[in-house]
Amino acid sequence: MGLFDRIKQAFTGEDPLVAEQAKNREEEEEKIVFEKYDKGVEKTRKSFSERMNDLFAGFREVDEEFFDDLEEALITSDVGFDMTLALSDAVREEVQRRNVTKGEDVKNTVIEEMVKIYEKGQDSPVSLKENPDGPTVMLFVGVNGVGKTTTIAKVAHHYISQGKKVLLAAGDTFRAGAVEQLNTWGQRVGAPVVSGKANGDPSAVVYDAVHKAVSEGYDYLLIDTAGRLQNKKNLMNELDKMNRVIKREIPDAPHETLLVLDATTGQNALVQAKEFNKTVDITGLVLTKLDGTARGGVIFAIRYELDLPVKLIGLGEGMDDLQPFDGEKFIYQLVKDVVEV
Repeated sequence: MGLFDRIKQAFTGEDPLVAEQAKNREEEEEKIVFEKYDKGVEKTRKSFSERMNDLFAGFREVDEEFFDDLEEALITSDVGFDMTLALSDAVREEVQRRNVTKGEDVKNTVIEEMVKIYEKGQDSPVSLKENPDGPTVMLFVGVNGVGKTTTIAKVAHHYISQGKKVLLAAGDTFRAGAVEQLNTWGQRVGAPVVSGKANGDPSAVVYDAVHKAVSEGYDYLLIDTAGRLQNKKNLMNELDKMNRVIKREIPDAPHETLLVLDATTGQNALVQAKEFNKTVDITGLVLTKLDGTARGGVIFAIRYELDLPVKLIGLGEGMDDLQPFDGEKFIYQLVKDVVEV
């Protein structure tokens, strides 16, 4: 084959060598993500595996005592009360239906039913929405201290590394140092920041940012917001005002309203999600600091009780450690020391 033919095939995607190289890159990227999940879920996996393996180490029969112990193991794994009861009932029904009596088979049934309840017939992962006709606007909400600003920086870094044009908006005008923190991150990742006066109107900042994003052809606008305590009605009203300002310029925006939660808080993260979900049109969740906690089981609780998708997950402190959430990868890493998968 001549050089011209090889170049032609490379452009048309027909060159076996190019195809093989692309395949190898994809496999290497998949391996890196797999390793991030392995390391990031390690503490949660260890806690969950110990409880499950302890439960079945002393297994005798499927009786009420077994289900009491199962429910205790699940609740202490931060799976959540309602999810625990639903899973216990599902296991009870399936064990009776299939006449399962051996410990290993019962254990497999527990994991199978857990996966069924989590999936709810939905494919994963759930990707972030995109705006094909202009800037994609993402609003980040959540209480102070959950890693909201750092999350925004990591999302910006991800898109900038893909050659996209990203603008940040410092909508948290109330917390001392919030604007400076976002400016520092903006300089670090290479994204300009629109900001206003301290204690000023956040909606004015958002207005300026949306106008700049549209007029200057930005691909993404990522908006930081104040740590909105769920019982502060005026702060929730401010968020509503932000949404109205955004929609005047881009009617179908914000395209994502992401609630950022700290995985280390366990069931408190579920409480926060419930409260925010009452007043904010949340499109997805970002679960940070999973690598630093054994309480990642809260993902099941949130999924079961609120049916909100986890879209991003923090698996480490590095800029590339914020990953799209993949339920299949997460569950695999969670249960691989409990059953053969």
